[in-house]
Amino acid sequence: MIEVLDCPMPASFQDAGRPGYRHLGVPLSGALDADWLAIANALAGNPPGTVALEVHLLGPRLRAKAPVTIAMAGEFSARIEDAAGQSRAASNWRSHALATDEILVTGNLRSGIGYLAVHGGFDLPQVLGSRSTYARAGLGGIDGRSLRAGDCITVGATNTRLSLRLPRPPHLPASPLRVIPGPQREYFTDAAWACFLNAEFTVSREADRMGLRLDGARLEHDSAYGADIVSDAVTPGTIQVPGDGRPIILLADCQTVGGYPKIATVIGADLPRLGHALPGQTLHFVEVSIAQALAARRQAAAELAECIAGIAPGSAEFNLDALYAANLIDGVIDAQQAN
Repeated sequence: MIEVLDCPMPASFQDAGRPGYRHLGVPLSGALDADWLAIANALAGNPPGTVALEVHLLGPRLRAKAPVTIAMAGEFSARIEDAAGQSRAASNWRSHALATDEILVTGNLRSGIGYLAVHGGFDLPQVLGSRSTYARAGLGGIDGRSLRAGDCITVGATNTRLSLRLPRPPHLPASPLRVIPGPQREYFTDAAWACFLNAEFTVSREADRMGLRLDGARLEHDSAYGADIVSDAVTPGTIQVPGDGRPIILLADCQTVGGYPKIATVIGADLPRLGHALPGQTLHFVEVSIAQALAARRQAAAELAECIAGIAPGSAEFNLDALYAANLIDGVIDAQQAN
């Protein structure tokens, strides 16, 4: 088992999601960044969609109740503490073996979100074909909620030591998010569309796994159509604009239908970037065609496959804290003065 000692910020178990139930009103859920989930699992020796812990901003402290191999994908500031209180660095983008009673302190996340996988996966029940947590309906994960202190989670494999690393970690591009117009582009004036493509938007504090509400220029609806539609399907990446003109980008836990006009949709290749967006971050958009979106998705899949194929056996790492604390020089003499 792995015991949760504390969890100061929301962290939830997520896998590849829960497709096939949207007609019943059940969201897709799943990892906000499916690529990094796949990398974490590859480093842990698991299939790409295996359930892992999705961590936001500040990660939990976890105690291994038996030897286990973990892997981290993301920019954590992590360390491992042993039973004697000694600590060693836990590098990102690699696997680590935890001995019984060792504590993983995942620390701050510079990447906004990150993924913690364990060899063999976390032993959680499937709900509608997925172990992903959807907190609003209490589905999946641990009783359909975020992680909290005192939780104990059984892992699928123990006493297995892996040492794998990713030599060239992925980076998050700063380029504009690519979008396809619509499906209700006609509900907006040409001036609103031009503003959408040229203005700078800021992620507001109203941001979670369901979506990001943006601050910035207000997008004007065409008076011939208004600001409401008969509710129809929405998906992650949809950009709705309610009557106040403030765009909302929907994410993995979004509802299945909505009654606001949709000015554009973020393409699949750029969806993972949205999961890392934090309040105060600025976003820009650029229009692309459906053909360009499909090409970008193929390219993203190829880059992920290449990244995972580049995973190599890990090498032993120096414990720099121990090295600096050691008495490296002792009993020095001046050989020229020796008799």
